[in-house]
Amino acid sequence: MRYIGGKNLLLENINNVINDEIPNISSVIDLFAGSGVVSNNFKSFGYRTISNDFLYFSYVISTASIKLNKKPPFKNLGISDPIKHLNDLTIADTEYSVSDCFIYNNYSPVGDCNRMYFQPENAMKIDIIRLTIEKWYKNNLITEDEYFYLLASLINAVPFVANITGVYAAYLKFWDERTYKKLELTAPVIISNGKKNECFNTDYTNLLSKKCDLLYADPPYNSREYLPNYHILETIARYDYPEIHGVTGMRNYDDQKSVFCKKNTVASAFETMIRDCQSKYILISYNNEALLSTEELSEICRKYAVGDSFKLFEYDYRRYKNKIPNNSNGLKEQLYLLRRR
Repeated sequence: MRYIGGKNLLLENINNVINDEIPNISSVIDLFAGSGVVSNNFKSFGYRTISNDFLYFSYVISTASIKLNKKPPFKNLGISDPIKHLNDLTIADTEYSVSDCFIYNNYSPVGDCNRMYFQPENAMKIDIIRLTIEKWYKNNLITEDEYFYLLASLINAVPFVANITGVYAAYLKFWDERTYKKLELTAPVIISNGKKNECFNTDYTNLLSKKCDLLYADPPYNSREYLPNYHILETIARYDYPEIHGVTGMRNYDDQKSVFCKKNTVASAFETMIRDCQSKYILISYNNEALLSTEELSEICRKYAVGDSFKLFEYDYRRYKNKIPNNSNGLKEQLYLLRRR
């Protein structure tokens, strides 16, 4: 999944800083997990990993890939391959009606709806799979782990048939080739590290009291809120039939706005995080053109760093899927490291 601010290209730098500067790491908190790329990276190195994000769809993805160390057994369902079963479902196989299908009625061009996020067939498939997963869970046919495993497989499949350029803030006005593909769920990739990993869907301040070797933070860099760019994934994950509005069918997100996205609150948000953190080390991903300047964030880090432990690492920005640094505009990715206690 393409994700705004995704850290695929920064993983090597993150790992190098940890290996070179932080001895004897065994536990990590990923405070703003997003797509889960960094959390999965930490888990693959054997660290006990705590993942968090205040977007629910992100929490769903992380629960399947971070919390679980193996595929759940589905002992009570009576279906040998639930993912294949869901892939083969049609609305005729269920008791659901077209009126139950929220994505079909609101994000595909049917009836009075003109939104072109999904071809109607794929939109309806999303609905009946989502409704079936929910029914199984409410009827105690699947456990909570199994519920999130299946729900993550659906969330991960949606971008491959969505009529978007990368995010859901807008849809294309013509049908992209990918939209003609049939929605197909695949099993989530699970790395086993043998540790009791945890996942949370909460405000970042609620996890600062947790004591780990390292707190990794990748907060928003600018005023662009995350929820509007992924509102459909959030709705599929929650399937709460929200009131929606506007050309894109936006759900209300007043309670999911980030203090890191506002110029008048970003400094205090960073100070709260660094001041109240109970982990031994803090590693922050940011860049030199973000809302808070390099000088301001460095000053806050130095204020709370033990001794002269604060270090700033900078790397030439690399565009998505591009291993060649592109520094024509002076943009640099940054890693701020300090020892807190």
